[in-house]
Amino acid sequence: MKTAVVTGGSRGIGFGIASKLADEGWNVVVNGMRPEEGVADAMETLRSKDVQVAYARGDVGSVEGRGNILEVARELAGGSVNLLVNNAGITSPGRMDILDTIEENFDWVIATNLKGAFFLSQAVARDMVETKRKDDSFQGSLVNITSISSAVVSTNRPDYCIAKAGLSMMSQLFAARLGEYHIPVYEVRPGIIKSDMTVGVTDKYDKLIEEGLCVTKRWGIPDDVGKAVAALARGDFPYSTGQVIMVDGALTMPRL
Repeated sequence: MKTAVVTGGSRGIGFGIASKLADEGWNVVVNGMRPEEGVADAMETLRSKDVQVAYARGDVGSVEGRGNILEVARELAGGSVNLLVNNAGITSPGRMDILDTIEENFDWVIATNLKGAFFLSQAVARDMVETKRKDDSFQGSLVNITSISSAVVSTNRPDYCIAKAGLSMMSQLFAARLGEYHIPVYEVRPGIIKSDMTVGVTDKYDKLIEEGLCVTKRWGIPDDVGKAVAALARGDFPYSTGQVIMVDGALTMPRL
C-alpha cells in the first residue's frame, strides 16, 4: 500500500486532501502543529477509512520539525513515501500593507510556506531517487499546494504572495530535476477556498462571489482540492509534470 505525507493535513485544505487520499486507500502521515489530542477527531476520521494513519507534530519551517516528519513517514512507509503534499502554510500576519510589512512576519511566512516545503521536498526527493535506483517499479510524486496569490497581487499580503510565487517556481525546479527518474511534480493552485484561513474574509468573498467573481458561482471547498490531488496521486497525469492545476472556479480566467 502506498504512503503519502500531507503537511498541514489536520484541518482545512490539508484535511480535505488527506481524507480523499485515504478514501482511495493511501496510508497517510498527517503533519500539524497542534498536540495529538487537538487532532484526535481528524485522525479518527481518517482511520475509519481502513488505512494506516500517523501524526507527525512539528513546524515544517524548522529543522527539528522536518526531521520528525521524515522519521514518522519513513517508519510508516518502511522506507521512502510515495507522495509528498506540501500544503502547510500560514496567512500574512495582520495582512499589513507592503509599505508596513515587518521583517519578523516576513521571515515567519517564508519559513513556513516556502523554505520548509523546499527542504522537506529535497529530503523526500533524495529518498525517492535512491529507492527508484534500486527498484524501477517504485512510483513517487510531489504536489505543491500554492494559491492564486502566486500570480494575483494582494498588496496587503506581500509575504504570502512572494512565498506562493516561490513555491510555484519550486515546483518547476523539482520537476526538471526529477524528470529523469520519472518522478512527476505538480502545482495545485486553489482559489477562494472555505477554510479556517478564510473565516475573516467570509463576508467580503460572499459578496464578490455573488457578484460573479468566479465562473463557478460558489466558494471552493477542501474536497475540491482533495479530488485534484487524488487524481494526480493516482498517476492520471503522467505527461503533465511541472504543470499547474487550477482549482479556482475559473476566478483567474481572463474575461471581458
